[in-house]
Amino acid sequence: MPRACGASAGVAVSVVDRLAVVLPSAVVTSSYGVVTADVPPAEWVASVMTVRDDPELDGSYIDVLLAVDEHPRGFDVVVRLWSVARRHSVHLRTSVPREDPRLPSLVEVFAGASWHEREAAEMFGIVFEGHPHLVPLLLPDGFQGHPLRKERVLAARQVPWPGALDPAVKTGRRLQPPGAPAPVPPGEPL
Repeated sequence: MPRACGASAGVAVSVVDRLAVVLPSAVVTSSYGVVTADVPPAEWVASVMTVRDDPELDGSYIDVLLAVDEHPRGFDVVVRLWSVARRHSVHLRTSVPREDPRLPSLVEVFAGASWHEREAAEMFGIVFEGHPHLVPLLLPDGFQGHPLRKERVLAARQVPWPGALDPAVKTGRRLQPPGAPAPVPPGEPL
């Protein structure tokens, strides 16, 4: 059960109920204590600002912004806003199409969104419109493609690593971590 927000006219209001009031076009759900509001991409920035500025929700801290490849439909972009004062969080989620994944940037709302948006742009190819410096962050110069897209073939499947076992082939034996001593058979002294 989500925590109650602050009192409004003496009545405790749940986070779910408050989100439904301040974001009327959102679909608000709660599962295992995680409150999520699905918002249209056109209302992305306005929804984040609403949760940030609402005194009952007080989503004043951006914890994380991430993307999820929902192949073949497109990508979900999720931001988790935390209320330091009220000690609850809210997830806002929107979807962008796979063919042209574009979303307005949150950098003007939360400066801390910059790094997260750069990572999502690099790993998934999502364009955050209005981002002041959307340049590669983690991958080496000259890297082609977006490594976290589901259609990308894993490097281990393209070029076999010398001496490595293919994880798809089950050998039926346990592998020891490098440098670990050999297991002692049952009944033998250590």
